[in-house]
Amino acid sequence: MFSALETQKIYDITIVGGGIVGAASAYKLQLKYPNLKLLLIEKEERLAAHQTGNNSGVIHSGLYYKPVSAKAKNCVDGRKQLVQFAKTYGIKHEVCGKVVVAVNESELPFMDKIFNNGLANNTEGIEKIDANQLKDIEPHVKSIGGIWVPCTGIIDFKGATEKLAELVLAKQSESNIVLGEEVESFIHGSATSLVITNKNKYQTKHLIFCGGLQADRLAKRDHVKLREKVVGFRGDYYNLTEQAKDKVKNLIYPIPNPAFPFLGVHFTRMVNGDVECGPNAVMTFKREGYGKTDFNIKDTLDALTYSGTWNLLFNNSRFAVNEYRRAFSKKLFLKTLQRLIPTLTIDDIEPGRAGVRAMLLKKDGRMEDDFRIAYNGKSIHVLNAPSPAATACLSIADSIIEKAGVYFNLD
Repeated sequence: MFSALETQKIYDITIVGGGIVGAASAYKLQLKYPNLKLLLIEKEERLAAHQTGNNSGVIHSGLYYKPVSAKAKNCVDGRKQLVQFAKTYGIKHEVCGKVVVAVNESELPFMDKIFNNGLANNTEGIEKIDANQLKDIEPHVKSIGGIWVPCTGIIDFKGATEKLAELVLAKQSESNIVLGEEVESFIHGSATSLVITNKNKYQTKHLIFCGGLQADRLAKRDHVKLREKVVGFRGDYYNLTEQAKDKVKNLIYPIPNPAFPFLGVHFTRMVNGDVECGPNAVMTFKREGYGKTDFNIKDTLDALTYSGTWNLLFNNSRFAVNEYRRAFSKKLFLKTLQRLIPTLTIDDIEPGRAGVRAMLLKKDGRMEDDFRIAYNGKSIHVLNAPSPAATACLSIADSIIEKAGVYFNLD
């Protein structure tokens, strides 16, 4: 699909990272500046190999995010762009809607808060529904009511990433995408920079880093002043067995616990017809490790010698212990799922895949909540792009291209 490169060529912009944000950035750049010669470098043998290809596959609505934040703006705008892109290019997707479920009255104040967020963020069609209305949508869910979010959907993010990359190459024959090469260093000169991978060297005028789980390391190599550090959190999924798939029609989410920095375990019908349950959230000892016992000494030392990690664990100790227990106990995982669907049994779930999300942690243990993009000399760095970054990728790319136009003197 993608060709090797002539190392003598000088590229206008090199994008490091072949997840959906990197591919979307290349696509939007090539659309606006069709004469630019772009290079995208991905260290894995395929695109979307990490966060993009291992997330829940959900087109998020914009319900949870603080109004006026970059997450809120980019999610709503990006969702609309992504759905249109999927329609135009035949990417598997469905705008099927979801329910956000309240199980007890203590959750109602926070349900009201996220509902009001949704209204402020112009999340189309949302409405509060009672228990009977919710049961009409998801018959097996037990609730006291919730929120109906009709604009939420599901999509093949891998397919979307590959199509974005194909369109870059179709637009400009001098652009290239390289797989299986890891960027090890770069040397900035007065006119161009030299990008050194484990296999080749490339010359480029400018760089855009969309490194995901490696974003902080790439930034520090580029002398970006960054006080925070990326810490990886693994999320394990279970699949509903064939006999239980009919217990979930589309997407079922809990009311998020405001004391916990993740959305909680939910049910997701995937575009291939499977139904996933999860994820939990446990600190991983390997940034790109998807097995429960995966280990990397550098990643582990990075995490465990950082005060932010310990402050996060200390501030959320009860949740952290419960998450680790669930990671190794099917019975405990089932108990969490039964809070929403009480009729599920141990035979209804089977172990599924896992994903790892990059969280930019501050020293006090708080997570950088919003998207964050920085400019440094010849480079633009996407420092923080957690969920809903895949949904928002085309809108995030617009923000990157706007910065590139100014900082790289493209206009």
